[in-house]
Amino acid sequence: MGFVYPAVLVVTLGCMLLLDWRFRLFFWRDAVTAAVVTAVGLAFFLVWDVAGIAGGIFFRGDSAIATGIVLAPELPIEEPVFLVFLVVCTMVVYTGAVRILTGLSRRPSEVEQ
Repeated sequence: MGFVYPAVLVVTLGCMLLLDWRFRLFFWRDAVTAAVVTAVGLAFFLVWDVAGIAGGIFFRGDSAIATGIVLAPELPIEEPVFLVFLVVCTMVVYTGAVRILTGLSRRPSEVEQ
């Protein structure tokens, strides 16, 4: 039961990447830029987590669905996977929203002509 959470994270990350592939939104639009954005986002949020742990704000907690493996005190191994999912999900939603809004803003001018 200890690998349910990481498995769900990997599956949902895979689903986001499938959406990305289907609509060419992030990694399949520009892989190098997407990799840099993902790495910078992961680094930012890991520093954020470490600061929160050091400040006594963030705690790992116990969960039957997590592995129990920690990278550092209060930093479970699932956290970087979640953070990658968070960054990829945010970028797919953002680029998808930009594409939709751009498409909607072009429609009225096309109808008027």
